[in-house]
Amino acid sequence: MRAVENRAALAPDALAELERVTARHASLEQVARWGAAHVPPLVIADVITQDEYTHDVVLPFRALWLVYDTT
Repeated sequence: MRAVENRAALAPDALAELERVTARHASLEQVARWGAAHVPPLVIADVITQDEYTHDVVLPFRALWLVYDTT
């Protein structure tokens, strides 16, 4: 699993919290189940095709957008 890239310039404590929250996201299935468990659910907002094998999966989380690079 790749580390969280801090493209939002989060403070160190906020970044550590985000890393803790996403640490178990080793597959897109885990991300989707995690999102569905929230109230209200965090629904995948977009899937951006990079090429025939690579997609970016985007979903909202708090005041951020999380982007998962999947192959």
